[in-house]
Amino acid sequence: MQQKIIPIGADHAGFTLKETIIKHLESKGYDVKDFGCFSEASIDYPDYAHPVAEMVENNSGTIGILICGSGNGINMTANKHQGIRSALCWKKEIAELARQHNNANIITLPARFITEGEAIEMVDVFLATEFEGGRHQNRIDKIACQ
Repeated sequence: MQQKIIPIGADHAGFTLKETIIKHLESKGYDVKDFGCFSEASIDYPDYAHPVAEMVENNSGTIGILICGSGNGINMTANKHQGIRSALCWKKEIAELARQHNNANIITLPARFITEGEAIEMVDVFLATEFEGGRHQNRIDKIACQ
């Protein structure tokens, strides 16, 4: 089942890749909520990570997308949210395992280190892959700090 809306956000280094991914997703029938940024002008990545993380956290089953130059800063920011399991991915196998084994709910992409084709392939795999549950659920249950 396809989710209703996919939230996406990026910093200035991820802006162009974000625009490409939005066009790809819309061509496949997805609705996309673009939280910005909206140009290549320098900005602060937390301003765009937090709204995406909040939307995913508050809407069960929603999967989000974040992009920055290395992927690190925006990923760290998203993972500060208790209900987020954001995975920094650089190849499709990592994206698939992040969903299967970690029930990741945000994919983070390092725009300066992957091609557009690789990014689209990872997003497609991430959205299509289901969490396996089973032995992995016990591990997921131990992630949150109490």
